[in-house]
Amino acid sequence: MAGHGVPAPMRSTKSGPLTGTAEIPGDKSISHRALILGALSVGETRITGLLEGEDVLDTGRAMAAFGATVERLGEGEWRVAGVGVGGFREPEDVIDCGNSGTGVRLIMGAVATSDLTAVFTGDASLRSRPMGRVTEPLALFGATATGRRGGRLPLALTGAANPLPVTYRSPVPSAQVKSAVLFAGLNAPGITTLIEREATRDHTERMLTGFGAEVTTEITEEGRVITLRGQPELRPQAIAVPRDPSSAAFPVAAALLAEGSEVLVPGIGLNPTRAGFYDTMVEMGADIAFENRRDEGGEPAADLRVRYGVLKGVEVPPERAASMIDEYPILAALAATAEGRTVMRGVKELRVKESDRLDAMARGLEACGVRIEEGPDFLIVHGMGADGVPGGATVESRLDHRIAMAFLCLGLATRAPVTVDDAGPIATSFPNFVPLMRGLGAEIG
Repeated sequence: MAGHGVPAPMRSTKSGPLTGTAEIPGDKSISHRALILGALSVGETRITGLLEGEDVLDTGRAMAAFGATVERLGEGEWRVAGVGVGGFREPEDVIDCGNSGTGVRLIMGAVATSDLTAVFTGDASLRSRPMGRVTEPLALFGATATGRRGGRLPLALTGAANPLPVTYRSPVPSAQVKSAVLFAGLNAPGITTLIEREATRDHTERMLTGFGAEVTTEITEEGRVITLRGQPELRPQAIAVPRDPSSAAFPVAAALLAEGSEVLVPGIGLNPTRAGFYDTMVEMGADIAFENRRDEGGEPAADLRVRYGVLKGVEVPPERAASMIDEYPILAALAATAEGRTVMRGVKELRVKESDRLDAMARGLEACGVRIEEGPDFLIVHGMGADGVPGGATVESRLDHRIAMAFLCLGLATRAPVTVDDAGPIATSFPNFVPLMRGLGAEIG
């Protein structure tokens, strides 16, 4: 079932050339953080380009439940009147975060050092995902969490009445864990330190600095050491959200798959901690031109001009995984049409996303006639070349928006159509995916 409705099967068929401009919605990661930090500021934050997918809207509703004023002014334009660090009130009802692991984990961090209790839940997919990786470091601040077996939602979190600053070495390369710890540190006295062995997306550090927090990052033998001085008065901001590179990966991939295509994808955020997919595409021989490079909202951005071309299989460096963790599903689909094999290692984090994405992609590709090899921490796709993938399968999306979009893109290049059993979850991150793709000429319906 879809997270917010009944199942919505959808099919894609081999298409002619895709042409035109793909206007991608705002970055999901930055949209979540803008709402949360706006709520933790004193005064009014204005946001333009906010992603209005279900995941982000659920975070906006949560901030209102904790006492902030969250108001939509127009398409992508929002106003948040914050309550300040430590100013959250106890919500009157359960906080439903829908399908969003990012939303629930970041919000837990933001409330973990406030003297209140909140109950969190979500859809079937989110309720199956482990929360211990966040609740364990939050317990070091003094927060307590009680949930279902395995630390799963629904879960009650009681924030620390007298929080303590912590030093935490993250055992997993997770921007969600890092952000939860840093958000919790905002309302703790003294210095909170987060150490990550592998670099993860740094939107939280950038935005905290923009809102006036004292944040430093140092590269050491232990990895990246990020320190935050607690109890700042955050200043409201005007936030222009750049367009989401993870969402952009799908029309980019579609243009690479459909023969004769040329598509412009403007204004895409290219933060180095998020751009691993595009580095990999270039290594595979993709014809992508990065035009008009610039900064938008404190983040590097560019316009992408993408043309169809034959791809070759590559071995993706394991250390790149954190910078493209959300793009492995669409990479696997592209790899199926490449010449030679594509090797993806160091990707066990995919098993605890909205679904077990390694298993979901492996089973879906097998159903489409593609040979794969799968292990606990790797996936190898044996490419069949352009026009070589049989297709003709119905694939389980597993309540996962990226699995659904990846297979709908693959179906644009397979010999027989590909059907996903439920495209409903796509609305959580990319609500205009289908009309945008149809506007380019994709046969999806």
